[in-house]
Amino acid sequence: MGTKKTVALVLGSGAARGHAHIGVIQALEERGYDIVSISGCSIGAIVGGVYAAGKLAEYREWAESLDRMKVIRLLDMSILKGGYIKGDRFFEKIEEMIGETDIASLPISYTSVAVDLLNQKEFWFQRGDLISAMRASSAIPSLVSPVAFNGRMYVDGGVLNPLPIIPCVPAGADYIVAVDLNGPAEGDYEEVQESDSEEPAWWSNTKDFFSKNKEADKPEYTPENWGRLQTINMMFETMQESLTQYKLAGYPPDLLISIPKDISGFYEFWRANELIEFGYDVALKAIDALESPASSYHSFPKGY
Repeated sequence: MGTKKTVALVLGSGAARGHAHIGVIQALEERGYDIVSISGCSIGAIVGGVYAAGKLAEYREWAESLDRMKVIRLLDMSILKGGYIKGDRFFEKIEEMIGETDIASLPISYTSVAVDLLNQKEFWFQRGDLISAMRASSAIPSLVSPVAFNGRMYVDGGVLNPLPIIPCVPAGADYIVAVDLNGPAEGDYEEVQESDSEEPAWWSNTKDFFSKNKEADKPEYTPENWGRLQTINMMFETMQESLTQYKLAGYPPDLLISIPKDISGFYEFWRANELIEFGYDVALKAIDALESPASSYHSFPKGY
C-alpha cells in the first residue's frame, strides 16, 4: 500500500455539537488518513487537544456516560459571581485524562484559538499548557467565566474565528478538512423531550433560572419563552455563522463537513452517542466526496 494521505483538521466551535468531531476523527482514521495537524476553537480545541494527547478513547467513553444530572454538576454555575459557568469541574475531569501536558510535547501540531479580550485580538496557543489553551478558547462570553492567563483575559475564539483554517496551512498536509458546527439548519431534528415524570428537579430549576416564562411546563423554543441563556446563545451562534462564511470565502478547505446548527441544543452534552454517530456518518459520505474526481473543493452536506 502507498503512503497514507495526510490531513490538517480544523475543528470549529459549537458546544455540545462538538461531540460530532469525535465521529469525524473516527471516520478519517478508519478510512486510512493520517491527521498531522489540528486547529481548534472552543469545543473543537478541547476535542482536538484530547485527541492530540492520545486520550480521545477515554474522553469518548466519559462523554457517552454523561446524563443530565452529571452535566449540571459539571456546569459548576456560580450564582454569586454573575451567573457564570466556571467550568472547573469539567476541566478537572479533562486533566485527569491527559495530565499536565505541554503543547510542544504533542506528537502532532496543535493550535487552540482564543480571543485576547483586552487587546481585542485573536490569539493562537501553540505552546505552553494544553489545559490552559483549551480553557481560554472555550470561555463563551456572558456564559462561561473569562480566563485570566499570563496577564491577559481570554474568551472563546468563536468571537473572532469560529473555524480557524489558517493555523493548519503551514502543516502542508494533503488535505485541509474543516468541521463547521454552525452549518445551515436542516429543520429535521427534534429537541429531546422528556415527560414530566422523567424530568429531574435540577433541570426544572435550571430552566426557571434562565426562563422568562416561569409558568411554562415545558420550554418552547420561541422568542417569547427564551430565557437569558437561550437568547445569548442564539446571538452568539448567529454571529459565528456569519464569521464562518467569511473565513470560508477567504480560505476554503479541501473538504468542509457541515454539521447542522439545529441538530442539538448547545447545552445538550448528554446526547454524545447520537452526535458522535451523526458526525461519523456525515464524515464517511464527505470522504467519499473528497475521493471522487468531481472537484477540488467539496462541501457536505451543504455549502455556503
